[in-house]
Amino acid sequence: MWRTLIVDDEQPAVKSIRKLFLKAGIPFEIIGEAENGEVGLQMIRELQPDVVVTDINMPVIDGVKLLQIAREEGFDCRFVMLTALSEFEYARQALVFGASDYILKLSLDLQGLKQTMGKVQAELERMVKMKKADKWFPEKQQTGPTDHVEMNKIIAYIEEHYAEDISLKSMSELIRMDASYISDLFKKKTGKTLTNYIQERRIQAGKMLLAETKLTISEIGQQVGFENDNYFIKIFKKWCGVTPNEFRKEPKNVL
Repeated sequence: MWRTLIVDDEQPAVKSIRKLFLKAGIPFEIIGEAENGEVGLQMIRELQPDVVVTDINMPVIDGVKLLQIAREEGFDCRFVMLTALSEFEYARQALVFGASDYILKLSLDLQGLKQTMGKVQAELERMVKMKKADKWFPEKQQTGPTDHVEMNKIIAYIEEHYAEDISLKSMSELIRMDASYISDLFKKKTGKTLTNYIQERRIQAGKMLLAETKLTISEIGQQVGFENDNYFIKIFKKWCGVTPNEFRKEPKNVL
């Protein structure tokens, strides 16, 4: 069960969400409730939930600010934003800061909740695989936090979304900097181009899946973000010196 915290200053909304979670039969356990963002932040620190379902418009600390602070403090819990139609711009900002999704309060229903939390579950499962990959590869080069806050945001985003379509343009929108400037600065701070950094992260995850699962080469390529089998095989051989099949057949890499 994924541990879930609800942050909302409207008790009727909290009760409604609780009922929907029970009816939905989804693998999310509500472990606490907070009446505003300040209390929510304290509970995130204490309980370290997997998911935070938070209203956007709240006293003391609003939902978007709560998300920002949680990310700045290093918490990687997933965020689902509850919003009214008039708050849509705030919901969009929340997505930029890393929220998984948003739900319109007025149209919240069982099917919508299942769909949203299904997406969150997929993200959580991917994060678990990522952490497993990190443990499986002790030789992984730790580019680590740089001395530049915005480059660290890009690195953190790649770690969570490496299997998705990531471009200089999308990173430019994420941190609100010129794309050409980001390209030069990222290489200066990490020693790698953005493309090479993403490829290396995908290959690391691919190696783990090749060694620890029976998924096909095609399935693994898709899961780690390559558009087709041939490209996955080409990039894998570039980084590892062998094809995915050859890597899997090596005795040290068998299941």
